[in-house]
Amino acid sequence: MVIQQVDKRLLSELEAMGFSEAQARKALHHSGNLSIEAAVNWIIDNENDAATDEMPMDPVNIEIEEIDPRLISEEVKLCAQELSFLAQRKAEKEEERRAREKIRQKLQQDKAERRVGLGLPREAVEGATSTIPATSLLQGTRNSSTYDSVVLPVKPAEKAELLRECLRTLKRHNKEDNTVTRAFQTLLIYVRNVVKNPEEGKFRKIRISNPAFQDRVGKFRDAIKFLELCGFERVEGGDFLFLPREKIDMGVLKVAGAELQNAITNPFFGLLSR
Repeated sequence: MVIQQVDKRLLSELEAMGFSEAQARKALHHSGNLSIEAAVNWIIDNENDAATDEMPMDPVNIEIEEIDPRLISEEVKLCAQELSFLAQRKAEKEEERRAREKIRQKLQQDKAERRVGLGLPREAVEGATSTIPATSLLQGTRNSSTYDSVVLPVKPAEKAELLRECLRTLKRHNKEDNTVTRAFQTLLIYVRNVVKNPEEGKFRKIRISNPAFQDRVGKFRDAIKFLELCGFERVEGGDFLFLPREKIDMGVLKVAGAELQNAITNPFFGLLSR
């Protein structure tokens, strides 16, 4: 097999974004070695092509220009992140399903604890275990030490509703703007990157004035509010959004990811609510 010769600068940049060498070479081959944007667009348009990871066999002779591969624009990096998002959506759907199930169980647990607090019989809660002895419930006694030992579960319902309302408002106020879905996708990229790489500061800091960020997210007030609900704070005179490591709440971020996934995949999201 003849391995295609391509522009090494473009190849290095694509590999630095996380694409395999085979994907990068094939994308450059089919896009005519024109630019990073053209190659990334080809991969996005052909994400379901089973042969994407196969090396192209037709040789192409091109002048090779050696340029520092670190010189990659923020816009191109973000475009690559969007592609990675599309490639991993199938796996994330299962993860989000498990997160929703966990939220459901927490809500059931909270309901059961509130019933106990009111002196009512505890309903059976799937997957939940009681920290209150059964004899105390049957006798209806309120042993203070027993109740003090009860640790109520984290209740994400209120935060989930706030996050959902941000996305609903964004969708309702921009019904004719086809970039709303792209905003949802970009927000999901930010959330997913923090969940997968909580120690990486670069994933927890966003320059607000970045043109790519402004084009995809920054122009929407509710999108900024969504990030703030996720824990991001304005720092350095309001020029950056930053999520401190010690303030990362994985529960909130996973709920945010589930809400974003629903907003992306549900065509009626935000259109039927007031």
